[in-house]
Amino acid sequence: MAETLQQLLGIDAPIVLGPFGGLSSVELTATVSDQGGLGSYGLYGYDADRISDTIAALRSATARPFAVNLWLPTGDEVTPGEVDLAPARAALAPLFEAAGIAPPATPVEFLPDIASQLTAVMDAAPAALSLVYGVPDHRLVEAAHSRGIRIIGTATTVAEAVALDESGVDAIVATGAEAAGHRVSFLQPPEASLVGTFALVPQLVDAVDVPVIAAGGIADRRGVAAAFALGASGVQVGSAFLRTRQSAATDAHRQAIAEAADTATVLTRALSGRLARGIPNRAMRTIETAGVIAPFPAQNWLTGAFRAAAARRGDGDLVSLWAGQAAGLAPSDDATEVFAELAAGLPA
Repeated sequence: MAETLQQLLGIDAPIVLGPFGGLSSVELTATVSDQGGLGSYGLYGYDADRISDTIAALRSATARPFAVNLWLPTGDEVTPGEVDLAPARAALAPLFEAAGIAPPATPVEFLPDIASQLTAVMDAAPAALSLVYGVPDHRLVEAAHSRGIRIIGTATTVAEAVALDESGVDAIVATGAEAAGHRVSFLQPPEASLVGTFALVPQLVDAVDVPVIAAGGIADRRGVAAAFALGASGVQVGSAFLRTRQSAATDAHRQAIAEAADTATVLTRALSGRLARGIPNRAMRTIETAGVIAPFPAQNWLTGAFRAAAARRGDGDLVSLWAGQAAGLAPSDDATEVFAELAAGLPA
């Protein structure tokens, strides 16, 4: 391998902050970067102007390298004109009422155009762009490299990692089934791609030529040491950082992470229409009991309205409590302390 992850990304320690779509904060991203790792910021749902403003804010907050994250289209996304939202609105009515808001009117589009998002990122030229749900085409990889942007792909299976490696990405996140949030599989259904981190990482390391970043089930120095023993070149950590006061999570979400047992999380499509790992609450149970879930991104847009209202009120029963299976190992509510704990597990 020609370069270490540190050399590739210009960082001091191979510790990457998980990019939380909807829960990222400039403060947490900058804190991880300032500690010597790679802070990451999830741009899911951001239009071009907001992307430009966010990257400018990150540059003002830290002089160190950072990454931003986008979701690639998979081709199964529905548009407002392609889906009848009436059944889902009816199923979600109790949750809108509980949040104290009316169901939102149907928008012109559920998500910004990916081309405009990518243009904004290319123009702003962060140190790295991480991608989920697919393989970037060669034109995107070449455009990024011409601007000095490293591309980080994300795989849940060996086949996905091989496809990413062949596309020319600079590093690959091996995200095991233990990880929090969305299962970002793209070659097979996520239910058929639930490979655990311990099984996934060494097989990816053997299959690709770029650095592999282990994700899923890593919350303290023991997880870091295990990842490197499996051949990883770095680790990506989500839940442990999401618990910290520097994240954009609500206090209720942080508390749920801190109290999570090993069996506290489940996989569900309830909140977004796509499979994701989180802690059950009233919102999840109500939707699953109703049995009506709109396709992605319609469901995510609908639930996003009451989730945002609930977050403003600090109501943990009506938000997405994303968390991984090792969430209960999260060592601290301070990001600098979490980083120090993780760094203690790096190879000497």
